[in-house]
Amino acid sequence: MKTAFTDAQLIHAETLDCATAIRKCVHCGFCTATCPTYVELGDELDSPRGRIMLMKSMLENERPASDREVKHLDRCLSCLSCMSTCPSGVNYMHLIDRSRAWIEQTYRRPIADRWLRSLLAWLLPKPGLFRWALHAARLGKPLAPLLPARWAAMLSMAPVLVPRASTVDRPQTFAASAAPSKRVAILSGCAQPVLSPQINEATIRLLNRLGCEVVVAAGQGCCGALTHHMGKTAQAHAAARANVDAWWAAHQQAPLDAIVINASGCGTTVKDYGRLLRDEPAYAERAAWLAAITMDISELLSTLDMDSVNASHAPALKVTYHAACSLQHGQQIKHSPKDLLGRAGFKVVEPAESHLCCGSAGTYNLLQPALANKLKARKLNHIQATQPDVIATGNIGCLTQLNSGSEVPVVHTVELLDWATGGPKPVALMR
Repeated sequence: MKTAFTDAQLIHAETLDCATAIRKCVHCGFCTATCPTYVELGDELDSPRGRIMLMKSMLENERPASDREVKHLDRCLSCLSCMSTCPSGVNYMHLIDRSRAWIEQTYRRPIADRWLRSLLAWLLPKPGLFRWALHAARLGKPLAPLLPARWAAMLSMAPVLVPRASTVDRPQTFAASAAPSKRVAILSGCAQPVLSPQINEATIRLLNRLGCEVVVAAGQGCCGALTHHMGKTAQAHAAARANVDAWWAAHQQAPLDAIVINASGCGTTVKDYGRLLRDEPAYAERAAWLAAITMDISELLSTLDMDSVNASHAPALKVTYHAACSLQHGQQIKHSPKDLLGRAGFKVVEPAESHLCCGSAGTYNLLQPALANKLKARKLNHIQATQPDVIATGNIGCLTQLNSGSEVPVVHTVELLDWATGGPKPVALMR
């Protein structure tokens, strides 16, 4: 696609990235078949190539975003299915992220929308406050039908029981129970330890069993993905810098072999830290190195001798694997989670349309609840057709989204692997 960015504009790395991405788009339309919003709505402006035209016009002319552009770009899930499909290699992720930052800078949202987005950006990265907010939301659940759609969606997503905080998320080091082979730092995260603290517990147990010393570094926290995808660049970069500082300090104490992430939405962002902080001299080199050693938990487990601890404690359950978009499209990890589950003794199946998003997408199910619910229903229909005993996924957002509409228990992949190798039965399977 031809662009008209000026030489002065292309001096800036962000603009050059966008121009490069746009020029690679040949409008072939392959992406439309795999874009969840286009499949659901049938509107060209809700397809990747339609959104690219909107972003091109807005960024080339450096003009404030219009109502039409905001409407259709807000509807984008950032699922990145288009990147898996695109034969030209368009980096849609960097293009949509830059466009959302531009919207945040130039567009005045209605006050209710502005306030809600600010609340989410402030609250969700703070586990302590988020936990108290969920307790309050439990009391407000009966009022959900009387509230606007977004507020009702927030209340409906709140769990009936809020788990207690886990001791594993405090700064500390967990020694390997087998002969030490690797030293890794884990990202505790922000929403995950509040909603499902057992995921980090299972991850640490399993890695210790496999000979990994696991470090929970002081100062690490939210990866910045939630604010980054809302266009709140300053907050996202602050979170990234905090994690870089925390992990670099841990690395200085004793070398780290990997940064391990068990929430794929976070992993996609952390793997991009080198680019996010490239213009900050004090952080660029360290961020790039840490991003390079970042691995999804399934990637790391695939490098370890899982057969040495495969005690097959778990029954031969039928597991329907839900591939999180941030894992299969954002990180291009498509086989290792299924292979690991299969080797652990589970019967693994995938639903139809496994490439399409479940509608979670960070804060999407809170900001676009109507469309998110349609995508959830579509996904669950396909999952239920496989008649699973349990649903497994590798991202807390997907897990929460599917749990809100499924009678079949939904667990993290690592919980099943921990169980199969000697750990406790997943909490969701005991209810």
